[in-house]
Formats: sequence, C-alpha cells, structure tokens
Amino acid sequence: MPDAASRPITFPAGFTWGTATAAYQIEGAVSAEGRGPSIWDTFSHSAGRTRNGDTGDIATGHYRRLEEDLDLLAELGAPGYRFSIAWPRIQPTGKGPVNVEGLDFYRRLVGGLRQRGIAPVATLYHWDLPQPLEDAGGWSERDTAERFAEYAALAAEALGDDVALWITLNEPWCSAWAGYGEGSHAPGDRNLGRASAATHHLLLAHGLAVPAIRAASPASAVGITLNLTPITPATDHPADKAAASRADGNQNRLFLDPLFKGAYPEDVLDHYAGLSPGFSVVRPGDLEVIGAAIDFLGVNFYSPQTVVARGRAEEARRAGFNVGPPRPNPIAEDLDSLAVLTPARPVTQMGWEVAPDGLAELLVRIRHDYSALPIYITENGAATEDYVDPDGRVHDPERISYIEAHLRAVHRAIEAGVDVRGYFVWSLLDNFEWAQGYARRFGLVWVDFPSGERIRKESFAWYQQVVARNGL
Repeated sequence: MPDAASRPITFPAGFTWGTATAAYQIEGAVSAEGRGPSIWDTFSHSAGRTRNGDTGDIATGHYRRLEEDLDLLAELGAPGYRFSIAWPRIQPTGKGPVNVEGLDFYRRLVGGLRQRGIAPVATLYHWDLPQPLEDAGGWSERDTAERFAEYAALAAEALGDDVALWITLNEPWCSAWAGYGEGSHAPGDRNLGRASAATHHLLLAHGLAVPAIRAASPASAVGITLNLTPITPATDHPADKAAASRADGNQNRLFLDPLFKGAYPEDVLDHYAGLSPGFSVVRPGDLEVIGAAIDFLGVNFYSPQTVVARGRAEEARRAGFNVGPPRPNPIAEDLDSLAVLTPARPVTQMGWEVAPDGLAELLVRIRHDYSALPIYITENGAATEDYVDPDGRVHDPERISYIEAHLRAVHRAIEAGVDVRGYFVWSLLDNFEWAQGYARRFGLVWVDFPSGERIRKESFAWYQQVVARNGL
C-alpha cells in the first residue's frame, strides 16, 4: 500500500490546471507601440535597486514571441493560463484615452489562447503602476484607486467575456509594504505611513473595479489574489506569540478581514495608529466598497513563516533555529518580529522554506475563518539551481518534488472540504524576477536571456503528465 506521500490522487472533474506569468517579467518591449513607463522601469534603472542592475527592458521577449509562447502553452496542455495586463500599455499615463496598439496585443493574446482551447485568466495589476501616477503620489493617494477602476473598465470592455477569470490585484501586500514600507520593490519608498495608506487604496481600487468589470464582462468571474502564509511563533514564549500575531495581522488579516468581514482588524489599526497618512485615509462607505462580493479568491503561496521577537534572536539560535544576520527592514523592526528558518527544513534558491503542509493549513484556515468561496492557487512554484547540461537538457528534480508535494497539500485541503478549483504553477518561463533580476529561475521552460531561446525543462514534461491524468 503506497504511503500518503506517494499514493495516486485524482483532482475533481473540471479542475483548472495552468501556469502563470506577469507582464513586466516577460514582455520586454517597454517602449513599443505607445507603452508608457511604469514604476518598475524607473526602479530597475535606478542604481543599486536590482541584482546586477538588471531591468525588464527585454525580459523574455514575450511581446515579440507571442505565437511561440502560445504554442508552448498548447503543447503543455494545461487548460488555463494566467497573465497580467500592463496598465502602461493600455493608458501610458494612467488615465485618459486608450492606447489601441497596447490593447491589440492583449486581444491577440486572448484570441490566441481561445483558439488553442486555453482559458485566459487576466490579472489587471501585477505591480506595474504607470509612473505619472506615482509622481502624483501613487497608491498612497485615493485618486490612484479611482484611476484603476477606469482602467479596469476599459480592459474588460475590450477583452469582454473571452476572459474566464478577472483578477483585480496581484499581492497587494507587496505593492503596499514591499513597495512603500521596506523599499525592496518599486517605487522603493521606506515609509510605513504611505504603506498603510497604500494598503487601503489598493483594496479600495479592487472594490471599485469589481462592479466596473462585471458591467463590462458579465459572464466572467471576478476575484483578487493575495499572498498569504501561516505565521508561527518559534517558541511558546509570550513575546514570540505576540510577534507572530502582529506579523499575521500585517500579512494576512489586514487584507482578509476587510474583504470578508467588512472591517480592518482592530489590533492592526491600533498598532499603526498615529502614522501619517496611515489609515486616516479611510472614508465612510469605503469598507462597503472593499467588501463587494467576489466570485473567487486567488491564493499565492510559496512558504510559511516562523518568527521570534527581535530581542529573542539568541534564544532562537539556542533552540536550533537558523537566525541570519539582521537586515534593515522597517516593517519587521516596527512589528518587533524576526523571521527564522526551521531546523532541517530544505529551502529553495530564494532561501524560502519548503513546507507544503503550510499550504493545506492556510486553505483550511481561509475556509474556516473567512469564506467558503472557490479558491484558485494562482501561484506556487520554486526557484532552483537550473542549468543546461551538455546534452542540452535541463533537469530540475527539486522543482518537480516541490510542486508534487504542494499539489498533495492542495488535495488534502480539498478532502477537508475546501473548494479549490484550480492550480497555476509559477511560472511558465524563467523571467525577470523583480529585485533578483535574472539570477532566479522559476520556469517550467528555460530561457536563454541573451538569445531568447526556450528549452523545455524536465518539469515541463512532468507537469504535462499531471495535467493529462488530472492528478498524481
């Protein structure tokens, strides 16, 4: 009898298998056919912001190699593909008339997917805010949320019901807190007051966009994607438990509570009270807008997190946890929370722990504490030490192992009553991995960045079989 880690499993009929990408990470052609600059163009061209000064100017060249990549998707056989629309291609300044040439690219993309029997899943915002909107205050200003709703309506009107699922925002935590709080993402600010205000305006943008999309594309389902993770105290010490609660408030509850409970968590509001502008930007009626009914929740998951109170680093070391050298991080310092690595757990090339049970735990928590809505795993994958061997092949067994273990975790959550409808591997292609530049590879397909050549990795063929048999 096979054990639980190797027994065959089958996913529900109609389960959506797919892969995921994001516009700035793959498209390149950053000034082609009317596209305006985004905050990631500015950030990546600023000295010291990305590894080796890498930029997304060329990326994988997807904009010019669209048909080739569509054929790759058809060969893979997955019935879904999640991509993002670059706001600066649609509205180069973030407002005003549509850039028709930019829209035409996404019309070709969506049409090409449909012709190949692949359901398009469109993300409206995957971090590439038009630079002129940032110049006017970015997500810390309410106007950006209102401009986003206008853009969402334009995109939905153009692409219509050919898009199966519309995702308003990808990982608003990263946009707000990595972008405005710790400065590791564009626009690179380090201001917790702006990060707090950005949180609210991102969620408000989502709420304003939901009815705008439904009006333009009534047959499509609408949702949002959050990056969520279980956060566990390293010990039972009260200080570590308190640190874990604060970190959970910032990472998870700050987004789930307004979406599903109609309010921000009081302890989080109390923690950030006094920041400017902070949550003082909340107006009467905003939370009703944010809580607009959605059709599904997208969940991005890579790794759980274990924390201690920052002053207890030495105690954590004595307990066996791997505590790295302290790095300046305004968010963690403010939360008095330090992330540590659990003994004996493997890590990916990103330094993230591999602990698939955390995904099952997270999904059950969402079902129990927040909503029985359908869930899509909109990103899950691993960066590994890939290389092309002398025979021209790329063996990536660590990636296969990672994905298989997480698929088994998803299946356990389904058996526990969670309505998971689909799973999208991050990513189809090796790409520009944000501040890590081209030094981290997540793709099922190897990309030789100088030439753009695509090489199918071993994981590509493995995932083909998973999709074909609807299970493991």
